[in-house]
Amino acid sequence: MGHGRTFLDGKIICYPPGVKEITDKITNDEVVKRLKMVVKTFMDMDQDSEDEKQQYLPLALHLASEFFLRNPNKDVRLLVACCLADIFRIYAPEAPYTSHDKLKDIFLFITRQLKGLEDTKSPQFNRYFYLLENLAWVKSYNICFELEDCNEIFIQLFRTLFSVINNSHNQKVQMHMLDLMSSIIMEGDGVTQELLDSILINLIPAHKNLNKQAFDLAKVLLKRTVQTIEPCIANFFNQVLVLGKPSVSDLSEHVFDLIQELFAIDPHLLLSVMPQLEFKLKSNDGEERLAVVRLLAKLFGSKDSDLATQNRPLWQCFLGRFNDIHVPVRLESVKFASHCLMNHPDLAKDLTEYLKVRSHDPEEAIRHDVIVTIITAGKRDLSLVNDQLLGFVRERTLDKRWRVRKEAMMGLAQLYKKYCLHAEAGKDAAEKVSWIKDKLLHIYYQNSIDDKLLVEKIFAQYLVPHNLETEERMKCLYYLYASLDPNAVKALNEMWKCQNMLRSHVRELLDLHKQPTVREIARKLANPKQPTNPFLEMVKFLLERIAPVHIDSEAISALVKLMNKSIEGTADDEEEGVSPDTAIRAGLELLKVLSFTHPTSFHSAETYESLLQCLRMEDDKVAEAAIQIFRNTGHKIETDLPQIRSTLIPILHQKAKRGTPHQAKQAVHCIHAIFSNKEVQLAQIFEPLSRSLNADVPEQLITPLVSLGHISMLAPDQFASPMKSVVANFIVKDLLMNDRSTGEKNGKLWSPDEEVSPEVLAKVQAIKLLVRWLLGMKNNQSKSANSTLRLLSAMLVSEGDLTEQKRISKSDMSRLRLAAGSAIMKLAQEPCYHEIITPEQFQLCALVINDECYQVRQIFAQKLHKALVKLLLPLEYMAIFALCAKDPVKERRAHARQCLLKNISIRREYIKQNPMANEKLLSLLPEYVVPYMIHLLAHDPDFTKPQDVDQLRDIKECLWFMLEVLMTKNENNSHAFMKKMAENIKLTRDAQSPDEPKANEKLYTVCDVALCVINSKSALCNADSPKDPVLPTKFFTQPEKVILTVHLPEEKSFFIPKPTGVLGAVNKPLSATGRRPYIRSTGSETGSNISVNSELSSPAGNRSRYVGDFYMGSKYWDVLVWGFLFQISPPAHTSKGHIPPRPLPGCMKWWEPPHSHG
Repeated sequence: MGHGRTFLDGKIICYPPGVKEITDKITNDEVVKRLKMVVKTFMDMDQDSEDEKQQYLPLALHLASEFFLRNPNKDVRLLVACCLADIFRIYAPEAPYTSHDKLKDIFLFITRQLKGLEDTKSPQFNRYFYLLENLAWVKSYNICFELEDCNEIFIQLFRTLFSVINNSHNQKVQMHMLDLMSSIIMEGDGVTQELLDSILINLIPAHKNLNKQAFDLAKVLLKRTVQTIEPCIANFFNQVLVLGKPSVSDLSEHVFDLIQELFAIDPHLLLSVMPQLEFKLKSNDGEERLAVVRLLAKLFGSKDSDLATQNRPLWQCFLGRFNDIHVPVRLESVKFASHCLMNHPDLAKDLTEYLKVRSHDPEEAIRHDVIVTIITAGKRDLSLVNDQLLGFVRERTLDKRWRVRKEAMMGLAQLYKKYCLHAEAGKDAAEKVSWIKDKLLHIYYQNSIDDKLLVEKIFAQYLVPHNLETEERMKCLYYLYASLDPNAVKALNEMWKCQNMLRSHVRELLDLHKQPTVREIARKLANPKQPTNPFLEMVKFLLERIAPVHIDSEAISALVKLMNKSIEGTADDEEEGVSPDTAIRAGLELLKVLSFTHPTSFHSAETYESLLQCLRMEDDKVAEAAIQIFRNTGHKIETDLPQIRSTLIPILHQKAKRGTPHQAKQAVHCIHAIFSNKEVQLAQIFEPLSRSLNADVPEQLITPLVSLGHISMLAPDQFASPMKSVVANFIVKDLLMNDRSTGEKNGKLWSPDEEVSPEVLAKVQAIKLLVRWLLGMKNNQSKSANSTLRLLSAMLVSEGDLTEQKRISKSDMSRLRLAAGSAIMKLAQEPCYHEIITPEQFQLCALVINDECYQVRQIFAQKLHKALVKLLLPLEYMAIFALCAKDPVKERRAHARQCLLKNISIRREYIKQNPMANEKLLSLLPEYVVPYMIHLLAHDPDFTKPQDVDQLRDIKECLWFMLEVLMTKNENNSHAFMKKMAENIKLTRDAQSPDEPKANEKLYTVCDVALCVINSKSALCNADSPKDPVLPTKFFTQPEKVILTVHLPEEKSFFIPKPTGVLGAVNKPLSATGRRPYIRSTGSETGSNISVNSELSSPAGNRSRYVGDFYMGSKYWDVLVWGFLFQISPPAHTSKGHIPPRPLPGCMKWWEPPHSHG
């Protein structure tokens, strides 16, 4: 029996044996000592000790007195709490305390003691752990469910446990805490909002970062109690998201963070919340939609999430935000796509269509992020992005914004390097992105200097990395060049040419720098006061561009060795995806280009020995390229490498005499370029060739004619006189004026090159020889030039059948017409010959662009454009493009319009860049093409009746074809200037036929149509012209004081030209198009001249070309009279007929608005 004393209420408190009475009269140390013995007694008791339970019941009640619960000593409080915990265990399920207030005080007291769990190094930690373990095992706190304000106890308990948990606690501590809290949640009637907040607050990022263990505890607790707590969570989010009651909780402003964390813990916690998010996605508040999109992006994009498949309506609603009106929402949606592609490849199909739309978004940042999204996924794993997604990036390389273009180009370059160069994902992946190299190089065609510079950088860092070892770098370049498409090859060649030109400019600058004045200026520029030095930055930039980081002598040697391996069949060509033949040809083409841009790198015996080996190969293209390389790089062969010289000379002689035409040309130029005794060498070729010419064996004529033509052009002083005899006695008399064979009468207007008869090929080369001979002489005083021009004109007048024996086929006639027209155009590029080309000859040349044969029109237009773009041809030749309005093929009309745009742009830019060009405005200013065009159209053979409305309609469309492009911008009041020119022409006469009333009437009529077009197009044309136009005296007489007379029919008042869509005229040919150019016939002609070729369509309604009086009667045959050489009797005069134009349908009038030409 223990010690005892009488309580106030008469009950006796019985203490365990050896324990004296515990009162406030003893010291704290004594209290602690006696309480430890009490704790030991209660620890040893179990629920079955009924006697002891009765015996110690007063003690149990005494321990809950204020003395103990409010004792200031924490050791006393801890021991009392341990005793109380054991009392609840022993007396379970009924507690000895019946007062609800007392129970509340006790549990709040115990909860406060649990704070001691925080310090695991405390000597008392084991007692705190015992307290926790006891409470959790017995579920003592469940007693509180009977209390009305139990929630206060639970909230305090949860907050205490979450605050004390830390990384020094072991798994058992966390487990007991979980048991204690989960029993309260799962066995209660529900979780109040405050209690829920005490759990959820640990998931908020700020708290999560402060106490990671509390976050983990809350996470495990929620997982364990998911079924019970889910309705409470749903109610909370419903109150905040749907009902808009943020006051229900202090965590309302963190709802989206909480949803993200809860979803990561267990998606089942949010089963009822997801539909509420769909509602929020459709909110009228853009910022609210943005917050929901950010949240859902994380939920859908997380690695283990299957939300998109489990909740399709929400997924589809989320995808709809890609098209949101609010820019930040669209931007966030696009950013999400990257994570989604990487974590959920199965959703790529859903995303593709939405990314396609956003790749064309009006916002630059969104288009930029679409590219980043796709490239990021592609760099992670190429299989994550389909071809369509890569196509979006491809499109954006042409974006209007530089930032977007740059991102697209750099992204594609990185993919190419990763999967093609490094082959990180095998051949299939490399094949998937093999198009990237071509696309990136195509961008070099863009006008922007930024694009060009970036392509150069990409080439040096990604396509052929400059930091590779020489052999590896050249292998990379060798097979890259062999696998590029033709346009990419041209772009790469152009890039090297531009860099080479820049090197030349820098070299000139360095030469200038040697002058004291320039050196002084540079010194001052190099030391500016500002912190950054733009001059030095520019110098650095120039050095980066011109540095030959890829090519040097060692690199060329490595390239040649690679090519030799391909020739020997020991290279890895097939493994690299190219055939040996392709590799050899591409390698030689590559070396040929590099021989232009890096000629000094070729100068080694080893390189030249390999090229000599190529010269001996049977492949004609290979040998031709090798000769060209020698031509470009062999300037020091004669002095430094005599052995190479002695081997090379006989090979070049053989190629010039019996090689292909291209080889012969290159061989002659090579001899002329690299040998000092070139006169002797060329004479050894010229003499035997000129003696052996035989027109009866035309297939053996082509190469000699090419060689002779180029020799006479390169060395005119030496060979001009001997060539005169060859021209007179052989070229004209034996070859051009004789048809030895009969062509096939199959009606075709064009045949492939391999089907053209050797005789016609020889005649084409003979015409080229005449041109080269004249270009070499550059003398318009002799009769030779005039006679040649008359011969070429006769070729055009006779449709290519110069002898008019009708033995030649239509396709061969087309070839000869093209050759004659091209020859006149070539001679016009030389000023001395341009002076003697008559307006009639110019008009004949111009009409070739309306030839009945599609290929003739096409090739002639290309040659015309090429010469005009280089500013080689006089401005009057640009007027020829106006006739393209009559072309029946819309692609040809579109091409002609593009040529006009390019030519006009180049001329205007040239005038801006060259101040001295103002002295030559008559030959450069695009607007000065108007008088030439008016004169050309006035002499159009189809324009015979100035009052015919159908013919006037055709004239109007031709004028509009040119004027629409010229009048796109009113630069320097150009509209008024062009109007003034047309008005001034009406003050002159036609210099071609000044005294012929009908010719002048037609000229004035075309002027009137032009004035109508200009007036209707521009309201600014009525302003004063800034300067008085100068009219070309070759086409117009000096102005006279005459009254301006309108020469249009009465319908003119209805003439209101309106520009339609760009493709208006491109899609609609005129009534008189693509005619057979020149028909010589007797009597009337009907439809017998219509072509039967169905392939590249000679257009319907073919009509003959009328040839002016210049070629009537005896004058026509003067072209064949080379008086200074020989005399030929002309045949009898034959008349020329003209088929009137085919009328258009009745509803079409000539005064209808002209079509815009695209």
